[in-house]
Order: sequence, then C-alpha cells, then structure tokens
Amino acid sequence: MLASFLMGLVGGQRAMTPLAMVSMAAARGELAADNGAPPLLGHPVVAAGTLLLAVGEMAGDKQKTAPDRIVPIGLAARFITNAIAGAALAPRRRRWLGAAVGGATALVASYPGWRARMAAQGRYGQTPTGFVEDSAVLAGAAAVIRHQATHA
Repeated sequence: MLASFLMGLVGGQRAMTPLAMVSMAAARGELAADNGAPPLLGHPVVAAGTLLLAVGEMAGDKQKTAPDRIVPIGLAARFITNAIAGAALAPRRRRWLGAAVGGATALVASYPGWRARMAAQGRYGQTPTGFVEDSAVLAGAAAVIRHQATHA
C-alpha cells in the first residue's frame, strides 16, 4: 500500500500525472506481476492518451484561468484518477484498498499542496511555481514507479 499512498501524495498536486505514469509502466510491463491494474490500463493507446492529458493539465496549470485544484471537479478528478493508479500499484487481491488509499490520499494532499502553491505564487508567480511543482510531481511519480518495480 506504500506505493498507492505515495502516488496519492503526488496526485494531490496533479490529477493526471500519476495515472499516466502508471499506465505507461503497465504498457512497458514494469508493474508487479500481481498488480491490480485493469488490462486496459496497459494498452499503448491508453498510455498515450493519459500522457497527453497529463501534458495538457500541466500546460493548463500555467494559465491565469486555471481553476484551483480544490474546486469540486478538481477534487473528483484527483480522487478517481488516483484511485485507479492506487489500485494498479496494489496487489490484485488488495486492489480495492489500494484504490481507497490512492484516492483518499490525493484528496487530502490537495489542500496543503494548494496552500503551498498559493504562498509561493504570490512571491514568484504562477508560471515559475507551476514549473517547480511539475518537476516535483514528475520526479515523485517516477520514483514511486521505480521503487514499485524494484520491490515487486
């Protein structure tokens, strides 16, 4: 459940990046053999689609019109996408627990992440803080996938 939890922390900052990273790992066969990922998640078209959505989310985040991550639709998206990612990172027999952990952690992590971003944004601006956050999100998601793959 550690991987589901850690990916949920990442997912509190970006809704699509954890799902995209998990989908790409599934497509490359890098998830544990006993993973809870639905087979469709590892399809190359799904991996490419989730990657495009993640890139789009990162680009949209830099726009002045971007909504806060704590609006209801943003929280719902974080819960759903991170529940899927959390289930995929959990053993098949515990995928429902992985889904709950991933989704709930993303919801909770959204609030301190939003507060930190708002504080930094006032001093450094929306675009620079967004790029720093993107870097942290990508590094965090990649580290979770790497750790999960080596400890599977």
